[in-house]
Amino acid sequence: MDFDRIRPLFGGRLTQAQVTGLNCILHATAQLPVTYRAYLLATAFHETARTMQPITERGTLDYFRRYEPETAIGRRLGNVRAGDGYLFRGRGYVQITGRTNYATAGRKLGLDLVGNPDLALRGDIAAQIMVRGSGEGWFTGRKLADYLDRSPPDHVNARRVINGTDRAALIAGHARSFEAAL
Repeated sequence: MDFDRIRPLFGGRLTQAQVTGLNCILHATAQLPVTYRAYLLATAFHETARTMQPITERGTLDYFRRYEPETAIGRRLGNVRAGDGYLFRGRGYVQITGRTNYATAGRKLGLDLVGNPDLALRGDIAAQIMVRGSGEGWFTGRKLADYLDRSPPDHVNARRVINGTDRAALIAGHARSFEAAL
């Protein structure tokens, strides 16, 4: 990675924490095509507000009530016990949310993420969740290959792998910047 080429994305300078996060993702994506690596870096850049560190969804306990089992979204997320909304709040580079998503990621990675959801904040684990989840369609049923194996790659619609099309053009531009640096 040519860090000088991406430094402008970070306001002209990279902190040690950002470099550490970038290296963690680069390590986790080492076997992937450059287009995938760039897109995943851009996704983490956006989802972590440029920190390149796994983050926790923020909000008050009141905010997390929207994810409780008695709500439609809580049921969709597989939350079954009082307190699950907060316990299974978003964590990581792509912020997995809900008991079902933690259980799926844990099963796929051989980890007890339901018993210890904070494991999703470890850089290596957060990177594997992002990489495997995006590659295997854990989040929305759509995979990176659906968009990035085209010629030319469809960086804009690749956003559907994580979150619909919110900020898709912006993230696509970041992916092109990361790709130029790889």
